[in-house]
Amino acid sequence: MRILITGGAGFIGSHLCKYYLKKNHEVICVDDLSTGRKENIAESLKNQNFKFIKQDIIRPLDIRDNLDQIYNLACPASPPRYQKDPIFTLKTSVIGSLNILELARKNKATILQGSTSEVYGDPKIHPQPESYWGNVNPTGIRSCYDEGKRAAETLFFDYQRKYKTDIRVVRIFNTYGPNMDSEDGRVVSNFITQALRNENLTVYGDGSQTRSFQYIDDLIEGLIAMMNNEKKFPGPVNMGNPDEFSVLELAQKILALIPESRSKIAHEPLPQDDPKQRKPDIRLAKEKLNWEPKIKLEEGLKKTIEYFREALKLSFRKFPKV
Repeated sequence: MRILITGGAGFIGSHLCKYYLKKNHEVICVDDLSTGRKENIAESLKNQNFKFIKQDIIRPLDIRDNLDQIYNLACPASPPRYQKDPIFTLKTSVIGSLNILELARKNKATILQGSTSEVYGDPKIHPQPESYWGNVNPTGIRSCYDEGKRAAETLFFDYQRKYKTDIRVVRIFNTYGPNMDSEDGRVVSNFITQALRNENLTVYGDGSQTRSFQYIDDLIEGLIAMMNNEKKFPGPVNMGNPDEFSVLELAQKILALIPESRSKIAHEPLPQDDPKQRKPDIRLAKEKLNWEPKIKLEEGLKKTIEYFREALKLSFRKFPKV
């Protein structure tokens, strides 16, 4: 198969590239490297079945390679990154999705949208089922991402209705693991790198807000299952780990797994529109895809900590402190 992955140099996309190359498929990776990183695809670049295109998806892609499948994962995903240029973020979700849907239509390709749990906003229903329409602030500092992803879902289903485009929509909940950027501002990478650097772990508010953390290997299995489901089930479907932890619990677990760290927990004011609870209802994924996550938080954190130990060593070698 010939597979296009937008955002392919990002955290999730780079793992997908690696998976398909191991299966001897042809992979085209599109990434503007605004948040994706070349080092994430360093090994893939050595593979003759891999092609890299540096471009953002706000500009139309002219790819005439008879594509079979498309994964649309291109969008800044952490609050510091998507709030840095909110207009660019919104355009990536909306105009970018429109461009990629057009590409899928012309190639008659199956296309999967990497949506997000943020479409639920600060939910009033817990856990969140796919039938819940959400509680999203349309004018806040997170709106560029939340509303952009909601609009992208609308476009996907409109293309299905109007053009019979074969779509898949996955709502991805908090995911962590190797290839995360230590500077992206996500809670797992923040806490691990702060602990390894002996810096205080920044907990916003009292830390009672909850999250559900999914290891990257579980998500990749879920995305593959969704893309290739024989029933052509379009979704939307939640993909996340339903084990729920408070942010304070996460910080304490990470400190326990890095016993040499001299870090303490420091509390900062809670950001605007920060969700108080986040937990996926994954019954639909179990029913339609026979999928559920297998990797427990402690096991995944150990693997992620080892990745960041090595990544920070390499970073130190490249940029030694003066």
